[in-house]
Amino acid sequence: MGYDVARFPNEIDGELICAICGGVLQDPLQSPDCEHAFCQICINEWLSRNQTCPVDRSAIVPGQLKPVPRILKNLLSRLNITCENEPHGCSAVLKMENLNSHLVECEFNPKKLIECAQGCGLMIPKDAVQSHNCIRDLRKELEEFKEELQNYRTDMDLYKAEVRTLQEFIRVLRINNPTVSTYFEHVENDEVLRWSSSLPVARVTRWGGMISTPDAVLQAVIKRALTESCCPAHVVNELMENAHERHWPQGLSTLETRQVNRRHYESYVCRRIPGKQAVIVLACDNRHMELQMIHDPGIVMIFAHGVE
Repeated sequence: MGYDVARFPNEIDGELICAICGGVLQDPLQSPDCEHAFCQICINEWLSRNQTCPVDRSAIVPGQLKPVPRILKNLLSRLNITCENEPHGCSAVLKMENLNSHLVECEFNPKKLIECAQGCGLMIPKDAVQSHNCIRDLRKELEEFKEELQNYRTDMDLYKAEVRTLQEFIRVLRINNPTVSTYFEHVENDEVLRWSSSLPVARVTRWGGMISTPDAVLQAVIKRALTESCCPAHVVNELMENAHERHWPQGLSTLETRQVNRRHYESYVCRRIPGKQAVIVLACDNRHMELQMIHDPGIVMIFAHGVE
C-alpha cells in the first residue's frame, strides 16, 4: 500500500500516484512494456488475481516486473512527508529518504522500545508500559528461552547422531579400502585445523598452577567440554590421554624437566577449552616447537588458575 496523500503538505504529481491504491508510490515496480508504476505490494496482490496491467490491460507476468527508473526514485525521495506518528504528537516534516531512520528514533513512536523503569531490565514498547508486569513478563521471557534452549538441544542431538553415523560409515570404509584410508587421514587433519581455528587463543599467566596429574572426575569434565566444543571425535580420546604427565612429551614428563624447560612455555600457541581453566597445545599450531615439547595430535594442560 502507498503513502496516504494527506501526509504530504505539497501537491503530488500524478506520475507518483499508484493507480491501484491511490497513495504515493511505496517500493515501486513498473510493468515491462507500458512502464506504468505501482506500489510493490499493490501490484503483486493485483497480479495474483489478474495477469494484466491495471491501467491499460496489457499482459504482465509477475516475474517481468522491474524497478522504476532512478529519476522516479529521486523524485519520491525528495518529497516532504509528515511522520506517521503525528497522531501521537510528532510534528516532524521530513524528506521521504529520511523517513525510515526518523521512525527508528522517533520519540512519539508507540512501538519504540524502552527499558522498564521498575528495574526488571526488559525492553518493552512504549504503548505496552501500562500493561507491563515485571514478574509475568520475565516468566514469559524465561519460558521462551527454555523453549529455544530445548530446540537447540534437540538440534544438537540430531547433529551428533548424524556425526556418529558418518563416523561409523567412514570406519567401515577405511577397514575395507586401504586407499581410502589414506585419503581420510588428510581429511581428518583438515578437520582438526578447522576445529583449532574455532577456539580462542589462550594466555597462561600462571604456569605454576598446572595440574599435571588430574583425577578421573576432572578429566571427565574436560573431556565433556572438548566434545561440546565440537572437537573431532577421532582425537578426543587421544587428547585426554595426553592430559596426564605420564603421556606428556619428554620435555614435560617430570617436575624436574618442566622446571628446566619452563622458559619454552611462552612459545606455546595455546587454545582455550571453552569455559574451563584448561588449554590445548595442538601439534598443528606448534610446529615451531622442539619435538620434546609437543605430541601429536596435542596435549591438554589443566590449571587451578591463571588462564586468560
